[in-house]
Amino acid sequence: MSRPTVSVPYRRPRMLSPLREHLRDTFWFAPVASMVLISLLWWGCASLDTTIVRTLQEAGEYDVVADLAGVADDAKTIVTTISSAMMTFIGVVFSISLVAVQMASGQFSPRIVRIFIRSRITKATFSVFLSTFLLSLLVLTSYESETDPRLMTTVPLVQSILTLVMVGLSLLLFVAYVNSTLRLMRVGHVVDRITWEAFRVIEKTPAYAAEALELGEPTGELLHRGRAGVLRDVNVVLLVAAARRHGVVLKLLPRIGDFVVPGTPILAVYGGTVPRRVAGAVSVGIERTFHQDLGFGLRQLSDIALRALSPAVNDPTTAVQCLDRIVQFLSALAARPLGAVEFREGRQGSGAVRLVQDGPEWTDLVDLGFAEIRGCSADSPQVSRRMLAGIDDLLARVPPERAEPLLRHRTLLVQLVERTVPEAADRAFALEPDRQGIG
Repeated sequence: MSRPTVSVPYRRPRMLSPLREHLRDTFWFAPVASMVLISLLWWGCASLDTTIVRTLQEAGEYDVVADLAGVADDAKTIVTTISSAMMTFIGVVFSISLVAVQMASGQFSPRIVRIFIRSRITKATFSVFLSTFLLSLLVLTSYESETDPRLMTTVPLVQSILTLVMVGLSLLLFVAYVNSTLRLMRVGHVVDRITWEAFRVIEKTPAYAAEALELGEPTGELLHRGRAGVLRDVNVVLLVAAARRHGVVLKLLPRIGDFVVPGTPILAVYGGTVPRRVAGAVSVGIERTFHQDLGFGLRQLSDIALRALSPAVNDPTTAVQCLDRIVQFLSALAARPLGAVEFREGRQGSGAVRLVQDGPEWTDLVDLGFAEIRGCSADSPQVSRRMLAGIDDLLARVPPERAEPLLRHRTLLVQLVERTVPEAADRAFALEPDRQGIG
């Protein structure tokens, strides 16, 4: 069966990819890793300071040692100020930021909080701030009360320079962080970020449909034995390796994004048996993630549009911005095979099929993108006009067999407007396709 090429390249799964994605969804890993790193860096600088003092003492350069000690004492005032002010600065900055994030989540969708958590600049800023504070404390411990240059064991000069460098880096990151946080409150940036994440999922999804394999009856099933939650992702590399090792084919029964409870069948086994521990390659969490969830981006865009169209907000322009991105995303999938995908063994994926994973069909994605927004668009000609234009654009791109759900939504939208808008002129205006909604 031929596998058509597409404009978006497919990136093969990697062993540590799920772990990396799960760590990105946490806020503790980067700060802890940075503090460990800065502790090692301080230890190296402290050793260098000790070596410099010992070398100068062996050479009889006691005056130079005394001069270095004077410079270090002058720097001590700065280091002390940094250590006392940095934690207060961190608390004030992030308190204000959390208020901004809370406002953004209330205005757009609670699910955009994960954008703040996954933001690299946010984690880098928090990590550098904490590392600077920790470094200043460690440097203060290196100062000694001895004033005789013949008896000194160390002068924390390199450590003090490193602290000043970290302060400068903190200031630069603070400016970048404030800019990033302010952008988070702008709907255009939020919608663009969601779309970018959604396109990354397309890159990780095989660009071909699974063959119609005759798997027969399953020879076994693996049940979910952990806590209830959302199926976040699966470690494809581990499952393919386990299936190859035991000579079987595995099929993921629920879709990514499904809610599963203990006892739910997760993997069907064909052609043999596998140990129960193989089910550990399936990750269940408290919320959906972008890692392998092709429909999560559409879900978030639809949520933002629905909130914008609610009577309490009444912001159809935001809904139109979401529709722009929904059309963009569906357009990228217009000619791409969807549904179940297969993963084969071997580096080039040319070996036997070892894992079959179900995924959303074209109709599922179209319904997710348009159904709920369409139901709230009767009172907003801006939204109905943009949706009609988007559907028409998609109809011009999709193959004939994929036109049905688009035509269905177009017909339902026309019927909704005709049923709810009393004036003929208003109906005609609301049903005129317009890519800007209302110019």
